[in-house]
Amino acid sequence: MEQILWDTRRTLGTRSVNMRAMELGCAVVVLFSLLIAGNAEIYIVTVIGEPVISYKGGVPGFEATAVESDETIDVTSELVTSYSRHLEMKHDMLLSLLFEHGTYKKLYSYRHLINGFAVHISPEQAEVLRQAPGVKSVERDWKVRRLTTHTPQFLGLPTGVWPTGGGFDRAGEDIVIGFVDSGIFPHHPSFATHNVEPYGPIPKYRGKCEVDPDTKRNFCNGKIVGAQHFAEAAIAAGSFNPSVDFASPLDGDGHGSHTAAIAAGNNGIPVRMHGYEFGKASGMAPRARVAVYKALYRLFGGFVADVVAAIDQAVHDGVDILNLSVGPNSPPATTKTTFLNPFDAALLSAVKAGVFVAQAAGNGGPFPKSLLSYSPWIASVAAAIDDRRYKNHLTLGNGKILPGIGLSPSTHFNRTFTLVAANDVLLDSSVVKYSPSDCQRPEVLNKNLVEGNILLCGYSFNFVVGTASIKKVSETAKSLGAIGFVLAVENVSPGTKFDPVPVSIPGILITEVSKSMDLIEYYNTSTSRDWTGRVKSFKATGSIGDGLMPILHKSAPQVALFSARGPNIRDFNFQDADLLKPDILAPGSLIWAAWSPNGTDEANYVGEGFAMISGTSMAAPHIAGIAALVKQKHPHWSPAAIKSALMTTSTTLDRAENPLRAQQYSGSETVTLVTATPFDYGSGHVTPRAALDPGLIFDAAYEDYIGFLCTTPGIDAHEIKNYTSLPCNYTMGRPSNLNTPSITISHLVGTQTVTRTVTNVAGLETYVISTRMAPAIAVEANPPAMTLKPGASRKFSVTLTARSVTGTYSFGEVLLKGSRGHKVRIPVVAMAYDR
Repeated sequence: MEQILWDTRRTLGTRSVNMRAMELGCAVVVLFSLLIAGNAEIYIVTVIGEPVISYKGGVPGFEATAVESDETIDVTSELVTSYSRHLEMKHDMLLSLLFEHGTYKKLYSYRHLINGFAVHISPEQAEVLRQAPGVKSVERDWKVRRLTTHTPQFLGLPTGVWPTGGGFDRAGEDIVIGFVDSGIFPHHPSFATHNVEPYGPIPKYRGKCEVDPDTKRNFCNGKIVGAQHFAEAAIAAGSFNPSVDFASPLDGDGHGSHTAAIAAGNNGIPVRMHGYEFGKASGMAPRARVAVYKALYRLFGGFVADVVAAIDQAVHDGVDILNLSVGPNSPPATTKTTFLNPFDAALLSAVKAGVFVAQAAGNGGPFPKSLLSYSPWIASVAAAIDDRRYKNHLTLGNGKILPGIGLSPSTHFNRTFTLVAANDVLLDSSVVKYSPSDCQRPEVLNKNLVEGNILLCGYSFNFVVGTASIKKVSETAKSLGAIGFVLAVENVSPGTKFDPVPVSIPGILITEVSKSMDLIEYYNTSTSRDWTGRVKSFKATGSIGDGLMPILHKSAPQVALFSARGPNIRDFNFQDADLLKPDILAPGSLIWAAWSPNGTDEANYVGEGFAMISGTSMAAPHIAGIAALVKQKHPHWSPAAIKSALMTTSTTLDRAENPLRAQQYSGSETVTLVTATPFDYGSGHVTPRAALDPGLIFDAAYEDYIGFLCTTPGIDAHEIKNYTSLPCNYTMGRPSNLNTPSITISHLVGTQTVTRTVTNVAGLETYVISTRMAPAIAVEANPPAMTLKPGASRKFSVTLTARSVTGTYSFGEVLLKGSRGHKVRIPVVAMAYDR
């Protein structure tokens, strides 16, 4: 969606200002005459000076606020609040010196994670800011979008993980998960507190709770500990509509309530729709607290300026985990590097503050380089199909059985019903303009002809774009007295995804075009017409099966078709990065969870309390919730250690012990299954129980990420300093030496050796190191074995040698097998070149 901007063309006139110098951080700002005219836009500006998270002193009158990596900043201290006020005053002073009052609007001051501000100004004013001393970067804002119950059992949480933390009623205790999303519906039973043990205070969390402007009720209840909304950029851009977007944390979309419930929703909440219970929903960490930072909205998504403000506030407030089911609509306007922009820089500082960040990898699959989550300090989550599938069938009067999908009850047992096509039961030929075959308008169809029969409808492009819905077809059929309905797909656009939708009457979607053709042929040959084409008698019959019960498949998990794929890119010229993405695979297809009755994100669930939807948006909160369980057991682990535990214990096998497979397009644009690679699943599918006791971890700190940036080709050291305030004094030789639980070399010439450091987080153990790799590349690890005491760290090296140039990536792994049963596996990815 194109960014909508206020048209604020105005001539500001000329002003002359006596030149005077003023100290601003380390710089002097000089005033000059301006003539400004143009369309105002939103810009994110960073300036000289350390943010709170990394300020080590040096400004007279202000003591250091930075702490060691394993300590937490006390944001309520006078040290922090006074330095924070100092930074905001500097931002205000810079703007007031450069521009006349009323010609700009500052939206936010960023003080905690990055030092800068968001401002609504003209492009000409932005250019003035770029030239001003003390200004490090000026980025035009860009849009972001959403990346849109059974899974606790599928992941083994009730029997394998929750008992280790005291049971489901203690799983995630005192861990705060922050959600930068579309808000929350606080009255949903997934977030209720009346049937659970009372929540005590949580002193480490300092977030505030907004009050609903309409009901005057507080959004917090002990389970929900913080609720705030961020919309200054959306308002300035003219995109915000308070009547549908809600100027509060209230979820006007559904997406935010859904993601929060996946990660931290209460255990055992019945999922009821249309009089049927589809099971019981639970979050991954049902006792974890929920902190809401609403920055996404139903019609336009969101703006990076609002999202960065939400992230900054969440870290300031003291969240432990941050879930981001959000990604950019497009690359930033000026930044060329995927890892360096205000969004990723804020997340780097969040990780420095000890916050684990889970981000949806993106929904652009199955195409290569479709990822929207790039940086090594983020856990980028791909989406899997779990073992639960819903199927249904239509039995025709000629005996043919047509497969389809539809979460519906069956028609009456041992009975068939007459099939009537919507186009044959029109009240008037003039209603053709309303696309009557969509069955969205009952008033254009003849109830006398539909009543007691099965209504046949056509699945048009309107369903793909969301102007038509299966829910509305069901309502149309029900209001006309139909026994049920059939939706036939007659042509398919590439990438069309069909999900089963719960309906209250028998209904089925025939998704295979060839099967729809069988249905249409049978209907036409069975239906007699007069010379004008009008039906004389309906003779086609059929019955709809029961689609309510899921079928459990051993072939799960599989990588979902829509899940974004690697390889990762280091810049927006799509140059391959020496860093594997995605990081990990988690359930993200057909996930039942809480929904907001106001939610419009999915037309089929308008007004409902639950929704079953798909996306890497659903996969990320699975990881956020599981990370909360790891954090609960190991409260002092760094974000990198938690990410390492999740990755090294993941599996590359499905339930039948076969290699994971991924949905992919075949030549005819039909979906097929292919052997999956690390570009599909990262390290593998998450295994929560093993992640609690990984044996070894691959740890990394803030300085390591700076070293990664400083050794990545094409990144200017000046740009790194602009965003991190650190010079490139520390180098690791090559970016592939970053201590991640994966190895990627995008351009292997001859022989290259990378090093990794592991830390023992278990008892004394000896590990034997083995390697496996595709034939084009030889791989060797050294030493072949090592013994580590508890808490000890050891280095090992992995040497890759190009044997043959194939023009494709080769995949393999390094396995560290411990004498006490731990298995630590890291993927290896490389492409050989001859020069």
